Amino acid sequence: MFTYVKFSDTGDDFLASPPPPRHTRPMDDGTGADRGWRGSRDGWLDAAQAALIEGGVDAVKIQPLAQRLRLSRTSFYWFFKDRAALLDALRARWRDATTAPLVAAAGAYAETATEAVLNVIACFLSPRDFDAGFEFAVRSWALQDAETRAALHRADTERLAALDAMLRRWGCSEAEADVRARTVYLAQVGYIAMQTEEPLEVRLARIPHYAAIFSGRAPTESELARFEAQVRARQPEAVGSDAA
Repeated sequence: MFTYVKFSDTGDDFLASPPPPRHTRPMDDGTGADRGWRGSRDGWLDAAQAALIEGGVDAVKIQPLAQRLRLSRTSFYWFFKDRAALLDALRARWRDATTAPLVAAAGAYAETATEAVLNVIACFLSPRDFDAGFEFAVRSWALQDAETRAALHRADTERLAALDAMLRRWGCSEAEADVRARTVYLAQVGYIAMQTEEPLEVRLARIPHYAAIFSGRAPTESELARFEAQVRARQPEAVGSDAA
């Protein structure tokens, strides 16, 4: 629709389109190109994840997150329909931060069964690959939310299946692979559930014995050397020093 505008000084008519209604707004395309003062989708998710880890799911509410980000409450709705949509996105992010890297580690290249197990252990020992704090928070959340509990059950099943398949590739029978996969996985879940905090050196000293129990064969010196180099390179302090 067009309107004619008359310039008072010349008397000429000018064809112009009307301004857009004030109540309309462009939809965010997810690229971050039009975010400005509203923040970003990842920024809201970062804040939601931090709140979940610090205070549980009850702390993941729009107004406190807005205050944390120093943004208006209304800016939230540029990225999420409502709080339920934010929680859905948070569950998806958790899967990407835990299940996806673990499944990838179980399928990573290895020359021996022990090296395959060491790949999985390296994933668990790297906060960059498996976010144990996020995992603990989601497991706590699952105790009071059926949807999260179902997502956790699917994740447990997918992770165990990946470990089982890895062990079968290295010659374990169906029964043996099932038990070894559960031993690997439930040992790590126990660490997380108990919120066990140990110096990296303590964990590394136990690795030869864990690897022997999990795979059925003690690791060689060269396997341990490659594993330790891989783990140390993935630690947060190592990342910081590399960036510097």
